[in-house]
Amino acid sequence: MAESSGVPPRIDADPESVERGLVTLVLTLVELLRQLMERQAVRRVDDGDLTDDQIERIGTTLMLLEQRMAELREHFGLEPEDLNIDLGPLGTLLPERRYDGW
Repeated sequence: MAESSGVPPRIDADPESVERGLVTLVLTLVELLRQLMERQAVRRVDDGDLTDDQIERIGTTLMLLEQRMAELREHFGLEPEDLNIDLGPLGTLLPERRYDGW
């Protein structure tokens, strides 16, 4: 008998599974970028680099993006933690959120 290499004997090519995996990956990348933009905006606000109008626009944009992300997660039946890919010894891709259920 051949030794098992830990690789499944075949690839799961179920269209629903592939679609869900792709949606999860895309939403994970969008969430990562959203969080990076949010941190950059907070840093710029803290540094005093933005006008009140710019702060308002950035805040509104980030809020709307977060709402849309919640709608997309709900549409595809995903929880916020489903987007936090486990990178093994490196930990998780997304930092833990301190609010909004993360």
